[in-house]
Amino acid sequence: MQASPFRPLALRHPSPFPYIVFAGPCSAETEAQTFATAEALRARGIRLFRASLWKPRTRPGSFEGVGSEGLPWLQRVERELGMQVATEVASASHVEEALAAGLDTFWIGARTTTSPFAMAELAEALSGERVTVLVKNPLNPDIELWEGALLRLYQAGIPQIGAIHRGFSTYAKGLYRNAPLWQIPIELRRRHPELTILVDPSHIAGRRDLVPLVSRMGLEMNFSGLMVETHPEPESAWSDAAQQLTPTDLITLLSQLDLRPAHPTDDRMLSGLREKIDHIDAELLRLLRERMIVSEEIGHIKASAHLPIVQPDRYRSLLEDRLSQGRALGLDEGFLRELFSSIHEASVHTQHTDSK
Repeated sequence: MQASPFRPLALRHPSPFPYIVFAGPCSAETEAQTFATAEALRARGIRLFRASLWKPRTRPGSFEGVGSEGLPWLQRVERELGMQVATEVASASHVEEALAAGLDTFWIGARTTTSPFAMAELAEALSGERVTVLVKNPLNPDIELWEGALLRLYQAGIPQIGAIHRGFSTYAKGLYRNAPLWQIPIELRRRHPELTILVDPSHIAGRRDLVPLVSRMGLEMNFSGLMVETHPEPESAWSDAAQQLTPTDLITLLSQLDLRPAHPTDDRMLSGLREKIDHIDAELLRLLRERMIVSEEIGHIKASAHLPIVQPDRYRSLLEDRLSQGRALGLDEGFLRELFSSIHEASVHTQHTDSK
């Protein structure tokens, strides 16, 4: 496996928590609102500030940001409060204006990450600059697109690169605004163990009452920190009002997370349980291999009898039976559907290959 080029971010200010915290409004609306938010966060020890000036929106008519008018506001936050300020850039012109204003910390939004053309433009605009760039996952659950955006920036000579997990847009509506699909950022971390990956609980949750839950989940999975949207008066925010917290509520949330370093006793207990998991996984793999052998035999019979490989009634009956058994065992139905869909797909592929 090729070594990862990414290293942990070296930010200008240490976090008062055992993880990174960027906080600030979804959008810089006015100078007063921007500075009041930053001041409240700075008073509580948070020195990493975020605020959008340019807002790429899904539908026309939504607030699209104050644009370059807000650059002096962010300069003031850096100058007077000594905070490291990050803002979103989506085009070369955004980069040019932000760099001219002295900003050096940026994030790239999900809609921009989705387009390799936009990423190429940004990489060229940022090439060789002494900047920190955080890349949000693309809208669609495609790890290659996300990793490709990160690598494109690295190849442009950008020294400090990190990622932000903000969830994925899916057709199905669920509890969250954007499905977390944790397996994707976990895989990104497996490929790049030292890459700083922040969790954006605001965009995943879409509701402020779910932000604590998503924050805890992200930190318990050992991601590097959080980027949380905060606003002095969330209900009156010009964008994403439902998902923003007040600075006071944010600090309350962070103080309640209470993530402690592992104790030696915990390590011993975990070691024993992990060994048990290893044995169970080995048995699962043996059973999966045994199932695939049976599936291959079925494929030979179907080929000899000129039967279709996919038999929808059989699969429907099988799935209903396995879901029923799983429910009786207390297993999650969504997980079982995904599991047996993958197993069925692999079986079909095996039978199709053997029939040639």
